[in-house]
Amino acid sequence: MIGAANVDWELIALALITFIVSTTVHEAAHALFAKLGGDLTAYRGGQVTLNPLPHIQREPFGMVLIPLITLYWSGGQSCFGYASTPIDAFWAIRHPRRAALMSAAGPLANLLLAAIAFALLVGIGQPESGTAEALVRIAKMFLFLNVLLCAFNLVPLPPLDGAGVLQGLVPALRPLYDAIRSQAVSGLVTMIIVVRFVVPQVYDVVLWLFRLAGQR
Repeated sequence: MIGAANVDWELIALALITFIVSTTVHEAAHALFAKLGGDLTAYRGGQVTLNPLPHIQREPFGMVLIPLITLYWSGGQSCFGYASTPIDAFWAIRHPRRAALMSAAGPLANLLLAAIAFALLVGIGQPESGTAEALVRIAKMFLFLNVLLCAFNLVPLPPLDGAGVLQGLVPALRPLYDAIRSQAVSGLVTMIIVVRFVVPQVYDVVLWLFRLAGQR
């Protein structure tokens, strides 16, 4: 842990707000596509909304406390958190294709946010004012976190969305995924795999996107 005097609170605040906004959009997309597919569980729980409060109330530790702790301990360099959207498991079994689309909706929403951030960086180019510099900093954070959230969640291992997508497209995989989910350490193993093999690649992709957008 670094000393409190050395903490970049502005960076931590920006990262935390970006994480909350991006996760809210992610979970709202899941909830919306579940509703469109006939599962009203999340809709009745108030998750079909871009208001972060219902999502935070459902997962206060995963959306606020844990991200804040990891940001503080890393000096704003790492952000870990989680959220979830309630679904009807029987609906997912009856409608695997709809469940796959619902699972894909969250990462695709993050991809959309990343595309918007990239377009903003391209439009600004090299900032020539304080306002432009602030917008670039915000856009860079949104681009990085949303590329990370998209790539992270598309890994086809439980409990990530990629598993839901693949299971919905290939229902025969359900017994295998159920067996994996039944193992207490499966989530931890998935996180280790993602951190080891996915996150470094995301850093490289984001740096390439920054250069492509004309940012140093």
